[in-house]
Parts: sequence; C-alpha cells; structure tokens
Amino acid sequence: MNRSCGFLLLLFLTGPIAAFAEPAADTTPAATNSGAPAMSSEASQFDFMLGEWQLEVHPKVSGLVAMIHGAPRLIGTWKASRSSDGLGIEDDMRIVDGSGNPLSSNHSRRVYDTARHLWKLSGKDTQNGRSSEASGQWLNGEMHLDGKFIDAEGTTLTRTRYYDISANSFHMLQDRSTDNGQTWDEAVLTIDAKRAATNTPP
Repeated sequence: MNRSCGFLLLLFLTGPIAAFAEPAADTTPAATNSGAPAMSSEASQFDFMLGEWQLEVHPKVSGLVAMIHGAPRLIGTWKASRSSDGLGIEDDMRIVDGSGNPLSSNHSRRVYDTARHLWKLSGKDTQNGRSSEASGQWLNGEMHLDGKFIDAEGTTLTRTRYYDISANSFHMLQDRSTDNGQTWDEAVLTIDAKRAATNTPP
C-alpha cells in the first residue's frame, strides 16, 4: 500500500462538552470522589471520543488508481477511555482492509496543557513503526490539530480537523505535507466514525 494509504494515525482527534457546544473557559468542575484532580471544561473537549466506534476510512486515491482498482474499502475500530491519572484520554485505533488484513494499529494519549491552553497528543503505530505528535485547540465547534509523524520515509507534517461532532458520530479529515509545509496534499485521509451499537454515549 502506498504512502497516502499508510496511516498516520496519529489520529489526532477532538471533542465537545455539554451539548457539544464550545465550553466556557472559566468553568472548573470539582474533583471527583475518586480523588482525581479538578479539571477545567477545556480538559473535557475530547470526551466525545470516549467509548467504542466503528470506522469507515477513506484514503485519497488518484483518478487513475481509482479507475483501475476502485477506491479501497477500509474499516476499523476506535476505543477511547479516560487515562488512569484522570488527566487525559487514551485511545486505540485499528484499521483493516476489506479482507481483514491489518493496516494500522495506533495507540495515542491526549493531554490538555492548562498553561498553554492547548491539547498535546503523542502516538505510536506498532503496525507501521510510526511515531506521531500534535497540538491544537477547540475552535468553533471543531478540533484543529497541527502535528507530524515520522516513519522510514521521513517526516510528514499533518493538519487534522474533527468536525460534525455529535453524541453518536464524528468525522475526521487530514491534510499532509512532505516538504515541510511548502505544499499540502488536502484530504489525504478522511474517517467517518459511528458509535458502536452496543455502546452508549458517556
């Protein structure tokens, strides 16, 4: 599979708060009875990811490739839970092709930096040997992240956006640059996520 179909998946994702509206910056919930530290509302912006998701994955393909082979059918799962320290989200994404062959197995950790008012993400794709990192913030009901991943072919910059976020679905779109941001290949990867039928929103 070519580089555009190989996944970041630094998977740098996103999230809403109450009623999926942009949170007020000065709201700070009290600490839970479990002794977890109090968290600002911004620190819950990835909570929409909590639970289990079924994915349809759409890598960008050229017109000629699509004409000869058709668009590849890729599916996957995404599972996210609150980290044991209560300070972030940890998630696992797995992508397979239409025959069930594994293409990506990515583990990510997302932590909100209260000092810089940014999300910081780090990830590792054990299937492809990719490491990734990103940072970003919640803007106008969407999560916007700038990052990079590193693999055997070098460093690729990424711009990732999570949008159309609801209790039971969200979408992710990613642009990439292999020339340090001089030019960008847009919509290299899109993901449609739907909450698993056996799951209920957090």
